[in-house]
Amino acid sequence: QVQLVESGGGLVQAGGSLRLSCAASGRTFSSYTLGWFRQAPGKEREFVTAISWSRGSTYYADSVKGRFIISRDNAKNTMFLQMNSLKPEDTAVYYCAARPFNGGTYYLKTEYYYWGQGTQVTVSS
Repeated sequence: QVQLVESGGGLVQAGGSLRLSCAASGRTFSSYTLGWFRQAPGKEREFVTAISWSRGSTYYADSVKGRFIISRDNAKNTMFLQMNSLKPEDTAVYYCAARPFNGGTYYLKTEYYYWGQGTQVTVSS
């Protein structure tokens, strides 16, 4: 069974930075896509970024492009999200997610089989 555990959330001022981690276990992830989604109060869960575990191809939502960076450490089965120039509108619960294939519509949350418990990110103005 795949398990995903996020860490690194917290409170930060606008313009600041945070780094989230997602520790993955239970599978060999070579054929997987892992991603980050977020959900703000009263809003739908939305795609933030994703990475192809084997090739390292990355994908970003327009709202975070140029500010957020996704990466992974294959040896440690850990994915990271470096968030820079944070804005109050980035405030949300951030979820790590995994799907057992690459390509396709990586931004669709319905394609992700496994989810972490989420970590809160709050950006104050």
